[in-house]
Amino acid sequence: MLKLAIVFGTRPEAIKMAPVVLQCRQVSGWETKVIVTGQHREMLDQVLDIFQIEPDYDLNIMSHGQTLSEITERILRGMDSVFNEWKPDVVLVHGDTTTAFAAALASFYWQIPVGHVEAGLRTPSLTNPFPEEANRRLVDVLTTWYFAPTHNAADNLLLEGVKKESVFVTGNTVIDALLSVVDADHQFTNPVLRALDFSSPVVVVTAHRRENWGEPLEEICRALLDISAGHQCDIVVAMHRNPRLQETMKGLLGEDPQIKLIEAPDYREFANLLARCTLLLTDSGGLQEEAPALHKPVLVMRSVTERPEAVRAGTVKLVGTKRKDIVAGVNELLTNPAVYAQMARAVNPYGDGTAAMRIRRILEEKYGSTGE
Repeated sequence: MLKLAIVFGTRPEAIKMAPVVLQCRQVSGWETKVIVTGQHREMLDQVLDIFQIEPDYDLNIMSHGQTLSEITERILRGMDSVFNEWKPDVVLVHGDTTTAFAAALASFYWQIPVGHVEAGLRTPSLTNPFPEEANRRLVDVLTTWYFAPTHNAADNLLLEGVKKESVFVTGNTVIDALLSVVDADHQFTNPVLRALDFSSPVVVVTAHRRENWGEPLEEICRALLDISAGHQCDIVVAMHRNPRLQETMKGLLGEDPQIKLIEAPDYREFANLLARCTLLLTDSGGLQEEAPALHKPVLVMRSVTERPEAVRAGTVKLVGTKRKDIVAGVNELLTNPAVYAQMARAVNPYGDGTAAMRIRRILEEKYGSTGE
């Protein structure tokens, strides 16, 4: 019997690992257990509820104002406790979070092979994004099986000396998750979203990256005010739960009637908002993969991206965090139908919604047993 641990702790990780959990739990002869760290608490729990996943272990590390060092320490101690009780044969981690890094490090200390879902993403700078770029590189140093979402990500790993036989191009599991929750008949529970008129332009905005805290976030907010002044549109800002970010957004944007400041919706609500909106402004990583699957143009408020495939495909454009550049990017999409159509119709490079099944089948080939 294969003992498989799947570890995650944030909302984005939970979304992307949920399809893997559901696939692996179908395999006869496997003992698949879910370990959550609780790096994001309430947002994580929302996703678990949507996909009806009950964790086998919950480290519950969340603490107000915790530092990255404290998160890492708590996860290492928590993983030690789990491995003392139940030592898996393989540990799957996801992406670039502190949870992924600390869980991979704990697994290495216990000499347990690590499978890295969404392996191989890179930017030119170790500190941009911070700390995600360092996290994902460190995880890949400790990994045995590399599940790369694209050929570009796989090439990054090969250039770093990873053996070809350890690298598998699977597509991105976020597409699996997204397609399972988008529903043309979805009825929004959030009253702000329920009141939106999607026959007019609706711009969705998210901003949370650490490198964008402070002046960059203020520039983003000023750009949104300019966009509101120049267009008849609704701008929905899904605010991260960090009080520091919310304080800035509420202080600068709270008086504009066209700008709707909402708490980050649960995953089903947000996915269906994406499906109906006009375009997305974001500094998120995962949303650069999700929105193209729904044929929505994405303007990324960062100077670099570890997801260049969508930029090359034409569905994502980097606009940075300068006020004038953000405004110019949105103006072009809202006033030039040809440019909008070109971005909206670009082919999504992140897969067809069967990534989790591919990961399961690769593990079956390596460790045996068959799906039910």
